[in-house]
Amino acid sequence: MKINRKYLRIGLTGIAIVIVGLLCFFLLFRIQAVSAACKEIRKILSPFLYGAVIAYLLTPLCNRMERLFGKVFRRKSGLVSGLSITFTMLLSMTVIGVLFMLVIPQVQNSVIHIADVVPGQLSAANTRLQHFLESQPELLRYWNNAYASLSDQIDHWLKGELLPSVGSLIGDVGSRVAAFFGLLKNLFLGILISVYFLASRRQFATQARMLLYGIFPGRCASLIEEEVHYADRMFNGFLVGKLLDSAIIGVICFVFTALMRFDSAVLISVIVGVTNIIPFFGPIIGAVPCLLLLILQNPLHALYFLIFVIILQQLDGNVIGPRILGNTTGLSSFWVLFAILVFGGLWGIFGMVIGVPLFAVIYDIIRKLTFRGLRSHDREEMIGSYQSAFHPEETPPPAPEPPAPQHPPTAAQETAAPPQEGDAV
Repeated sequence: MKINRKYLRIGLTGIAIVIVGLLCFFLLFRIQAVSAACKEIRKILSPFLYGAVIAYLLTPLCNRMERLFGKVFRRKSGLVSGLSITFTMLLSMTVIGVLFMLVIPQVQNSVIHIADVVPGQLSAANTRLQHFLESQPELLRYWNNAYASLSDQIDHWLKGELLPSVGSLIGDVGSRVAAFFGLLKNLFLGILISVYFLASRRQFATQARMLLYGIFPGRCASLIEEEVHYADRMFNGFLVGKLLDSAIIGVICFVFTALMRFDSAVLISVIVGVTNIIPFFGPIIGAVPCLLLLILQNPLHALYFLIFVIILQQLDGNVIGPRILGNTTGLSSFWVLFAILVFGGLWGIFGMVIGVPLFAVIYDIIRKLTFRGLRSHDREEMIGSYQSAFHPEETPPPAPEPPAPQHPPTAAQETAAPPQEGDAV
């Protein structure tokens, strides 16, 4: 019995729609169980996720090391790969270790200094307020009543709420310590796994390409591969460039604070450099705690630092950043702000960092799909007018090449024997 392929495809499509609908129904009404299962899977796979992220960030440095050692040790790929991975890991661990050795003592000294300074400043402010209110007996009486009420509330909080919650606080501290050591364990395993990722990165890439072309047809697979390469360029260029830009900003800030003899020069420079990784809001996030710290130490230094930060961010936004990053993402300022707010609201600080390159990839996919739809509807003039009006320096993505015409085989081709394995094609 001959099966009509048209009705077979219709039947298979209907079955697939029913299966997808049942699956969505199950996920909708079992969302808590599915969420718990996803969290458990993410917890188990967290060392591999850490290792993949570390390896991805270190891949450009590892490639540079490989090219450098390849010029010295020719035709020794195993030795070159091992040396490049070893030096990459040692260099990155050394930089991180030096930062921790410089920052932790500065944090400790700053906390001790704040603990010593704040009570005296509060007492001095209270004394000045008392002297100021001596000529205003009504306000002085109101202040004394408010201060007495505040003292009673503090005493009630200490005796009635704080002491009974000490036991639960200790338990919470214990769980936090356990979570901290769990994080350290996952990070340590992630560093070890990143070595394996770096050593097998080309093999994994080849396997992924084979899997892609094995699942999808040629045209679809090539489009997916092209978009994956674009995403890799976007994330790699943005993240690595932003790290380099932030390192330069941190060094400039350290030179200025050291010359001005600020008390916490290293801590302030690290805060400014690290928060500069966050686009748009990073300078504000980094400047606020540094200003509060300097106000407690020396208000005049805080004023100098505020002026310096404004000049530094103008220098970074107009000179250093464009030189290093260029127009990596191709997004306008509106879409950059949109990506930071949306992904920052979803994933916090992590979302604010990766939101811009991630949205740039999504924007590029939507743009290519729109251009493809306009070409299929014979509206290419809309593409040209849009490009000339808003992006005259860019060129639209090329139209997909039409398939080669299929000519009927000749009689000689029909009778010719098929090529055997090993014959030249």
